[in-house]
Amino acid sequence: MDNKKLFPEFPPISTQDWRDKIISDLKGADYNKRLVWRNAEGFEVQPFYRTEDVEKLGMLDVCPGDFPFVRGKKTKGNNWLVRQDIKVENIEVSNAKALDIRMKGVDSLGFVFEEEYIPNEEDIERLLQNIRADVMELNFSTSHPFEIISIIDKLAKKYNRDLEKVKGSLDFDPLNYYSLNGRFHNGKYNDYSLLEQLMRSSGHLSNFHVLTIDGSTFHDSGSGIVTQLAFALAKGAEYLTYLTEKGFDIDDIAPKIRFHFAVGSSYFMEIAKFRAARYLWAKIINVYGLSDAKNAAMFIHCSNSEWNKTLYDPYVNMLRTTTETMSSILGGVDSMAVLPFNAVYEKTTDFSERIARNQQILLKDESYFDKVGDPAAGSYYIEELTKMIIDEAWKLFLEVDEKGGYLKAFESGFIQEKIKLEAMQKDLDIAKRKRSILGTNQYPNVTEHSDRPIAESSIQDDDKNKLIPYRGAQAFEQLRQKTDHFALQNKRPKAWMFTFGNLAMRNARAQFAANFFGCAGFEIVNNVGFKTIEEGIEAAKKAKPEIVIICSSDEEYLVNALNIFNALKDDIIVVLAGYPKVLTEQLKSDGFENFIHVKSNVLEELRSYQKLLKIE
Repeated sequence: MDNKKLFPEFPPISTQDWRDKIISDLKGADYNKRLVWRNAEGFEVQPFYRTEDVEKLGMLDVCPGDFPFVRGKKTKGNNWLVRQDIKVENIEVSNAKALDIRMKGVDSLGFVFEEEYIPNEEDIERLLQNIRADVMELNFSTSHPFEIISIIDKLAKKYNRDLEKVKGSLDFDPLNYYSLNGRFHNGKYNDYSLLEQLMRSSGHLSNFHVLTIDGSTFHDSGSGIVTQLAFALAKGAEYLTYLTEKGFDIDDIAPKIRFHFAVGSSYFMEIAKFRAARYLWAKIINVYGLSDAKNAAMFIHCSNSEWNKTLYDPYVNMLRTTTETMSSILGGVDSMAVLPFNAVYEKTTDFSERIARNQQILLKDESYFDKVGDPAAGSYYIEELTKMIIDEAWKLFLEVDEKGGYLKAFESGFIQEKIKLEAMQKDLDIAKRKRSILGTNQYPNVTEHSDRPIAESSIQDDDKNKLIPYRGAQAFEQLRQKTDHFALQNKRPKAWMFTFGNLAMRNARAQFAANFFGCAGFEIVNNVGFKTIEEGIEAAKKAKPEIVIICSSDEEYLVNALNIFNALKDDIIVVLAGYPKVLTEQLKSDGFENFIHVKSNVLEELRSYQKLLKIE
């Protein structure tokens, strides 16, 4: 290979040279505080990376399709299955829907049955009428997986399908059921015996997965990326140990397993997560005495997390699912089911399902995401993130292993407590708006009012024996709905901007205050700016708002804030936008109690204002 430099006339510049130049340009500012970013997983992200940063990672010489599959298992392109799930309430209706979406770009069908439904051959045959099991991937979520696999086997033979081409999965994961319910579905012995039955009965269906290890539950319960990955792998290792001890060969077990991960909004971290997942799973599988390296390739099904989806401003969910789908596909998932934008608060519609379906089709047919295998390869930043996730997830995986494996770690409360602590930190960040949920805790659409149902579950629930999926936006949504319900019988509270003085500061603080109180569903009244304090006081008394927010510069506050407060405090809640250190203590001593600023716990502050206004 010719290593001739492209531009030999330019001398090489070292990392230290770049760093020195950056420090010089910072003019005395601290390099680490200003430019080194600590992301949600606690990783320190440098402002720039170079070749030398990734040369030590040891993954650069691996090609797509090569063990340990950090670059994916696809040697040509990056094709994935477009999946859509159908809740089966009526056999004929579900069949008609499956046939319809099959013609609209879907090549993977998911059938979700009610828990009490017991499948029979006649029903499943009608459900799959005119759907070839050797062409479409068929996935089933049911409380009776053995009946399903038996029926699929019979139907495939009845219609003379090539069993090697029958693709699909069962949504069967006893440990996931245990994690969500605090107990096994039919007892541990029976559930694990059923796993053995499924493995034995499906051996000739080489592309049908009978065990789907669900990592999405961790994400939807508030865990971080590293935790989701480590705990999912710990579940996988527990199943491998059980099955190999029962006499199954690892080369027979591995091809019957798929993973289901949720994808969140941390774009580059999610890309790295899927790459790290394949690497770690391959290494774990190999320890069990694998003979054929290709059996170490992880099959990943992905769906969008519900954790960051919202009831208010729900069309923003489309933006969230689009970027999340992009990162999962760039990360090399094998199948993807996009969450319709309204799925978290109502039954999905033809429109929402079409938009969800078309997001993938556009990425495939118009953005050509299926043409290049591992497009993130060689990105210094993503390669470094991949290695960080590998290292941290492996540490946590080993910690679970030292506690006796997933089940024992869960029984001891270790897993729940770890996820709860991470969820509480996320919730605090949302409350303080360090983590933005557009339309909910930032930039709310104040003209939108909602009575959509909000689940009551939260991480604060007392049951410590199970995981509790919830959404990060729930607390703000409950807060805002309280105002909406109050306004049905009462006047909607007004947050009135008392703007004066310095033009730039009054506008900036008025925008901040409008955004702040809009999150509680209050009516926002903006004013262009009063020429005098007296004019503003008179206008406020005439308008009679529930809350007046003083918006100007710190210098103006020094002279005028107390006068405004004393003039209005008897009838109106007066709030100061900002937190001038010099003046604050003096104002507090004079009875001024309400301040809003960038370090406020927005959720708690808004709850206190609702109490003051008797909004219950």
